[in-house]
Amino acid sequence: MMKMRKFVKAAFPILALAMIVLLAGCSNQAMVLDPKGPIGAGQRDLIVISTILCAVILVPVLALTAWIVWRYRDSKDNKATYKPNWSHSNTLETIWWGIPIVIILILAIVTARYTYALEPSKVIQSEKKPVTIQVTSLDWKWLFMYPEQGIATVNYLQIPEGTPIKFELTSDAPMNSFWIPQLGGQIYSMSGMAMTLYLQADEIGHYFGTGANFSGEHFADMTFDVNATSQADFDAWVAKTKQAPTALTMDGYDALAKPGKSGVQYFSSIPDGLFQHIVTKYANGQMIHTQPGMHSPQHKMKEESVVDEVKKPQQPDPKAPMDHGSMNNH
Repeated sequence: MMKMRKFVKAAFPILALAMIVLLAGCSNQAMVLDPKGPIGAGQRDLIVISTILCAVILVPVLALTAWIVWRYRDSKDNKATYKPNWSHSNTLETIWWGIPIVIILILAIVTARYTYALEPSKVIQSEKKPVTIQVTSLDWKWLFMYPEQGIATVNYLQIPEGTPIKFELTSDAPMNSFWIPQLGGQIYSMSGMAMTLYLQADEIGHYFGTGANFSGEHFADMTFDVNATSQADFDAWVAKTKQAPTALTMDGYDALAKPGKSGVQYFSSIPDGLFQHIVTKYANGQMIHTQPGMHSPQHKMKEESVVDEVKKPQQPDPKAPMDHGSMNNH
């Protein structure tokens, strides 16, 4: 038994060093801690502040636990004071209840402020006009439509740096999660709903994008490249994409929406109102959930038709019973 204890004591520093080395190898993968935009930076700050505040509680507790185990260990040469009748200390009670309560209050205030500031649909203040990109998650690919530029891509996203990007998101497949770790946190894409997410890349570079939600057999292949470029390079890319040999049609979209993997694709044009068609295709005359700012001229007629359908008065059923007393009894 003594030999085992000596072995553990000797091996512990080596194991601790090995863990540090292994974890250091993951540093390049900690993309959320290397933000390249204002939303990602705010979320990084919230993570760091929360970690520090929690460490103020956890580190002393863990250190005291280790010290108590060592200080009051069962050994012949232990000189710890023996107090069998000790049961209470106002000073200690104040410390171990007061400090956590204060930290929790601070954490609550900080979290509330950051949560409000980082609300996904909140417009990023900028002198530049936001670029709208409509995002549709499919099985197992991402469709990106640029309604203002009239182009579309699959599994590839190009944006101008320093410009707010207004993402409008929906799904024509199982619910997924749109995530560009270095630009900001994920947001769900759901069929029958249109969500809004504002992000911005402050630096020119290539960023990793992915679907962060399990969605079937090839969910791991739902990754996409994000290329942040200068405004001039973005405009040149738009012009080049407009010369692509393939235009996205309704039939082409129906084929694209079928389950299956896909490489990067470019489309020189898109049908008017395709995004709203995707949002409402499963609605069956019901009201569609959208966030503020989702309405645009090309979608107005289709949205009004859905709203009119909902507003139609329900025709009375002549066979329905006239006595509603049973309903009033509840």
